Amino acid sequence: MKFDLHTHHFRCGHADGNIRDYIEAGIAAGLQVIGISDHTPYFASAEEQPFPRIAMGKQELKSYVDEVLKLKKEYEGQIDVLLGIESDFFPEHASLYRSTLAAYPFDYIIGSVHSSDNTSIFNKSRWKNLSPKEQIVHKENYYDLIRQSARSGMFQILGHIDAMKGNYPPFSEIPAEKAIDDTLRTIAECGVAIEINTSGKTKLSGGWYPSDAILERALHYGVEVTFGSDAHIPSRVGDEWEQVAARLKEIGFTTWVYYKQKQKQTVAL
Repeated sequence: MKFDLHTHHFRCGHADGNIRDYIEAGIAAGLQVIGISDHTPYFASAEEQPFPRIAMGKQELKSYVDEVLKLKKEYEGQIDVLLGIESDFFPEHASLYRSTLAAYPFDYIIGSVHSSDNTSIFNKSRWKNLSPKEQIVHKENYYDLIRQSARSGMFQILGHIDAMKGNYPPFSEIPAEKAIDDTLRTIAECGVAIEINTSGKTKLSGGWYPSDAILERALHYGVEVTFGSDAHIPSRVGDEWEQVAARLKEIGFTTWVYYKQKQKQTVAL
């Protein structure tokens, strides 16, 4: 079974196409399951849409859900359309995000850390003038947030868990093995899956999130995996699915998962 759980569309302000375009692209790519998972609004902001090129406005959430559910019915029998969303994780606002998202019938929620130390993880400038010791602290803080997100119970999937390398490839060489191992152990204990996200190819780092080295350690700790293209254009839906499946088999995985009505569905590789 071929599936892709991570797709975006125009509402987030930095993706092209509407939801129907991504569903049609999924059918063309041979998917049996497609998850729609646009970015959550910034619920804690007093503004309706403080970052219009990053996430949808708060008033858009209901229309987003309604549109996905309508298309789910329309495409029944052709492709299984799942209602997902990609949520930021801010520990200080976790209860607000939890209660707001609980009002909607999501099949799954992807928890992604996009900001740490009050700076975007993709901001190349954050690394300027940091000493090696300070770089380690920044990396450890990032993984601490990921551990907190796993323990929050809010998410079925954790998104792109080494995406901080995206615009700063040397991130992967910053020594923080204990932080990564502690994170993978926590993820496994909490029963949350991690995605193999093929959008890393669109960043300076190239390749996928997470690295093969992290995937090998994830297997060791018993972490389950899923697939997400993180498509921001319809043509990337299902991108490199076959290559990811083959690599996971080489590493030693025998299954991967997706979620429907927040229940894990296990698929043989």
